[in-house]
Amino acid sequence: MKNESRPLADKMRPETIDDIVGQQSLLGENGLVRRMVDNHKLSNIILWGPPGCGKTTIARALANSVDMDFVPMSAVFSGSADIKKAMDAARMNQEIGRNTLLFIDEIHRFNKTQQDTLLPYLEDGTVVFIGATTENPSFNLNNALLSRCHIGVLTALTTDDLMILINRAEKFLDKKLPLTNDAKIHLAQMADGDARFLLNTIEYISNANFKSDLTPDALDNAIQKRPPLSDKSGDEHYNLISAVHKSLRASDTDAALYWVARMMTSGQDAKYIFRRLTRFAIEDVGLADPNALQMAIAAWQAYERLGSPEGDIALTELVVYLGTAPKSASCDRALHASYGIAQKTGSLPPPKNILNAPTKMMRDLGYGAGYIYEPDTASGFSGQNCFPESMSRQRLYTPVERGFEREIKKRIDYWDGLREKINNKK
Repeated sequence: MKNESRPLADKMRPETIDDIVGQQSLLGENGLVRRMVDNHKLSNIILWGPPGCGKTTIARALANSVDMDFVPMSAVFSGSADIKKAMDAARMNQEIGRNTLLFIDEIHRFNKTQQDTLLPYLEDGTVVFIGATTENPSFNLNNALLSRCHIGVLTALTTDDLMILINRAEKFLDKKLPLTNDAKIHLAQMADGDARFLLNTIEYISNANFKSDLTPDALDNAIQKRPPLSDKSGDEHYNLISAVHKSLRASDTDAALYWVARMMTSGQDAKYIFRRLTRFAIEDVGLADPNALQMAIAAWQAYERLGSPEGDIALTELVVYLGTAPKSASCDRALHASYGIAQKTGSLPPPKNILNAPTKMMRDLGYGAGYIYEPDTASGFSGQNCFPESMSRQRLYTPVERGFEREIKKRIDYWDGLREKINNKK
């Protein structure tokens, strides 16, 4: 007897891959999963994608497609002993001619030892293994496990995909949902690609006995809006901050504002965002606009003093400033170039002309001999050598023809000319 208390999302779970909505890169013609079904032969696979995109559904449908026993497991609640029990059962299945598909949800929660426990069973074909994860497999799974599995990348469902599910739900429930057409679209957008959230919300709405169809605003009041997908330390966190950084570097200020808003509305730590923006002011704007660093520090301090929401405008001002500022990585290049030269040249001493000579012995050794005090020269520039005497002169900082660095370049070019004249006179 079927359990009628099951949630709607479970009741409506597709039985075959043909009934699954979305994920055409995997399920469409020549897709990885489609080829497995067409060839009637499954391979080990890691399904990587956001919550509610169909990972568990695909695993169950694959087991159905080749008539295998489906054994689900969660890495949150299971361990090595549970894996061994499942493998013992799978071997008993093999003795009576049955094959087993082992599905482990949240596979990234297993530690290295637990992941390694799977390896011999995957190697000898005791089970076909499907793992599901919301985290980047290359960061969270062992190379040994990854080498034995295909990687299937799933994406969040589109609004059109979710509208299909709304229509299916109405047919499954055999009644119209108390939603206007605009509210249905709004619900699909609120779900933000998560079919499970959508169907759970539909189940609530269908049982709530609303007296009239809900408008988008009434729907917002009736249910808790799903926050945008973002975690504070995982893959999505770094994807969003990367989007902020790359948008600023491209001087796409509007896109940068959007990605920062995505981070803030999903509960990201504003201090982390300010730290990354301050880094951007140094690394990507640099001396093309020396005020960028001052602006970053001032905006950060203003936010710490005001808090949110009053301080949010300081964050916005900083994003706009950095997005519209001239860009230069010349200081960053100078950093790497100077460190590289310093490591190669070892412990060369400074030339004696720029060494202090506080004692007679040091003066007798030539410390400070020939030093020229620049303010006493007519041009304010002596051209004296400041590199180690056994080392040729190096050009480590090369300003760009943008922003304030254009003025810096003029100074350097002027000094280069003076230095050449001075050296020609010697």
